[in-house]
Amino acid sequence: MHGKTTYVDRNDVAKALEVLKAGGIILYPTDTIWGIGCDATNPEAVEKVFALKGRDQAKSMILLLHNENQLASYVNDIPDVAYELIEVTDRPLTIIYSQSKNLPASTVAADGSVAIRVADHPFCQQLLQRFRKPIISTSANLSGQSSPANFSEIDVAIIEGVDYVVEFGQHDMKSQKPSMIMKLGSGGQFEFIRK
Repeated sequence: MHGKTTYVDRNDVAKALEVLKAGGIILYPTDTIWGIGCDATNPEAVEKVFALKGRDQAKSMILLLHNENQLASYVNDIPDVAYELIEVTDRPLTIIYSQSKNLPASTVAADGSVAIRVADHPFCQQLLQRFRKPIISTSANLSGQSSPANFSEIDVAIIEGVDYVVEFGQHDMKSQKPSMIMKLGSGGQFEFIRK
C-alpha cells in the first residue's frame, strides 16, 4: 500500500461490509474516483447498480480485488505479464482479461472478458480484505453524466439511491481521475483502451 497510514474507521468498514453481504449497494471512495459498489458475485445486487445508474446492461463494469492472488479465482488464463504490470504501474490500472470464470453474466462482457483492478486505497484494501470477494466499482454518476472528480460532485440521486454512503474520503476535495484500462490477450499482447 505504498506506505499509506491514513486512519480508516473500522465501524465505517463494518457498515459497508454488512450492506455488501446483505446484497445492498454502497457509495465508496476508491484509488481513482468515487464508485458505486456491490458484491460482484451477486447478480441481484449487480442489477441494482445498473438500475441506479440507468446504465445499459451490455456495458460491463470494473471489479476490484484485494490482491493479485485472487485473480486465479475469477480469470481462466492469466498471462505472466499481468503480474508484472500490476507490480510496476504507478497509476491505478484496470486490466481486461479475456476469459472470466466463477462470475455472474451481469459482471462480464458479452465476449466473456472481465475488467479487474487490484485496488491500492486504504478504505478499499480493508473492505476487500474482509469481504474476500470482488466488489463492483463503477463511477458514481448517472449514465451519460460526467464522472465526479470528488464526493462534492456526486448527484444527490446517487447518494439517495444507495444503501450506505462511506464516510471515509468525503472531505477530500482533490480531483481524481478514472484508471488506465488495458486489454490483455491470452498470449500476453496488450493494448490501451484508456490511458
